[in-house]
Amino acid sequence: MTASQFSRISKAISDGKRYRMLERIAAGDEINCTDVRRGLRITPATCSHHIKELADAGLVEVRREGKFGYLRLRKRVWQQFLAQLAKVR
Repeated sequence: MTASQFSRISKAISDGKRYRMLERIAAGDEINCTDVRRGLRITPATCSHHIKELADAGLVEVRREGKFGYLRLRKRVWQQFLAQLAKVR
């Protein structure tokens, strides 16, 4: 993992709502955008912004089906991030 990608991921998950969204995405195989934002008190536009940040960081994969988006954690990237984080002493 490059230092740049590590930094992008760190920044992406530093936002509390974004981290909670990532937790929901990671809890299953695939989740739709509506279920990700349920209970977070954010608008669809704000949810889209947060998803874009997570996707740009390489943490989530977005599959489009018509106007709907379905999200999946990129587990390999997450594991690489955790491994890099574990090296910090």
